[in-house]
Amino acid sequence: MYEKKLNILVTGGNGQLGMELRRLAKASHNNYIFSDISEIDNLETICLDITDKEAITLICKSEKVDMIINCAAYTNVDAAQKDIEMAEKLNSIAPSYLAEICASLQKPFIHISTDYVFGGRCNTPFKENMIPEPVNVYGATKLKGENYVLRQNANSLIIRTSWLYSSYGKNFVKTILSVAEKKSNISVVFDQLGSPTYARDLAIFIYQLAEEPDKLKAGIYHYSNEGVASWYDFAQEICSLAGISCNIRACRSAEYPTEAERPAYSVLDKSKIIKDFDIQIPYWKHSLRDCINTIKSSS
Repeated sequence: MYEKKLNILVTGGNGQLGMELRRLAKASHNNYIFSDISEIDNLETICLDITDKEAITLICKSEKVDMIINCAAYTNVDAAQKDIEMAEKLNSIAPSYLAEICASLQKPFIHISTDYVFGGRCNTPFKENMIPEPVNVYGATKLKGENYVLRQNANSLIIRTSWLYSSYGKNFVKTILSVAEKKSNISVVFDQLGSPTYARDLAIFIYQLAEEPDKLKAGIYHYSNEGVASWYDFAQEICSLAGISCNIRACRSAEYPTEAERPAYSVLDKSKIIKDFDIQIPYWKHSLRDCINTIKSSS
């Protein structure tokens, strides 16, 4: 246990990852400060616009922040195609500000990024040092954010993750549960492959780092649940675990046009994070079962 009591600022505190960190932080002797652009009833949240450098600086000084964990992002992949300015502000500029301020204060910075920095023109899991080729605005702005972060603060830890879901907010799991309960037939694409990631698993890893900051390592790392699935496989498993009888038809991406192109393959290689941090990562089906049980118990 790290003895000094730390003040840890978590941006994007109302999102999936932020909410999972809130749950874990209740057991900590450290002081976790959750911020977001707006408040949610019954949640302690500091209103903070991370695109405002001066506002971030003031919060860091007033709260005597010892570490920042950036979970905030513009994550609406399709909307980002048109709302380029806001995606750029949240995914590129804001992380740059956070990294720069942490560097000036000589405090650790953890930044969450995405598998969508890769373009999918591959059929083997992506390692951290492979060349990114984003195919949409979301991926491009997140990649730019990574580059800005490392330029402003070389000691930053960047964690790329993929297909994040949880019992909180809007995500693929909750969408499938809702739609499959109302419809007897749905179609889901089978030609996009990745690794679903339970936000709780990633939050546990981040929380462990925050609790023992001496174990932090700088650089880019990949974290997703083990295994590979298509969105079709994912949907089938969701319905199976939830006990929902729904006919799911496998379709091609061309049959389901979206504003933004998605990478056909975005599986992340986790060997570096497993080796450097000596961790075990759960298999995606096991974690999905845990999430479904959590959703059931709270409904």
